[in-house]
Amino acid sequence: MADKVIRVLLVDDHQVVRRGLRTFLEVQGDIEVVGEAADGDEGVARALELRPDVILMDVKMPGTDGIEALRLLHEADSPARVLIVTSFTEKRTVVPALRAGAAGYVYKDVDPVALADAIRSVHAGHVLLQPEVAGALLAPDQPAPGSGRGNALTEREREVLGLISDGRSNREIARALVLSEKTVKTHVSNILMKLDLADRTQAALWAVRNGIGD
Repeated sequence: MADKVIRVLLVDDHQVVRRGLRTFLEVQGDIEVVGEAADGDEGVARALELRPDVILMDVKMPGTDGIEALRLLHEADSPARVLIVTSFTEKRTVVPALRAGAAGYVYKDVDPVALADAIRSVHAGHVLLQPEVAGALLAPDQPAPGSGRGNALTEREREVLGLISDGRSNREIARALVLSEKTVKTHVSNILMKLDLADRTQAALWAVRNGIGD
């Protein structure tokens, strides 16, 4: 069972928030809090030292904020999945965080049980957004469904993209569409190239913004 425990790092400049998160998460049998940090710089250093599976990261912190910390983690090839936990709901905060590589975005008033489920979800490779966050991404200045770069996608690529947005792995997509994994990998590569995206997380977010998938 030990190899199934999700190792979590808490990064928030408010000690009371970190204490509350730790108190709740420590009673979860499959989640272990391995460390804490009070700002982005410390968070990056601790992440590279402790190599957690999931990082709970605030956005607004003194010095290096959460978005810059995300960029630094990406540059350092950190394998940790980052779940943003913040009280800021404006699109100008949500979108940069997601573009910087966040695997999910929830608000600090999230139900504790839902937060634990969110940690498990992003650790499993899914992209997780609360409904309010998804709504922010569908604001008027976002492309309409099927417009812009999406027109370059074939019908099969749109099917694959929809399944990516559901958090499906290549193997699961291959099984659902009765394709080989090699063919699915080719479709994923073509999708990223046509949409000018860096990875599956960005592809899933693009799909959410543009109404592809469920």
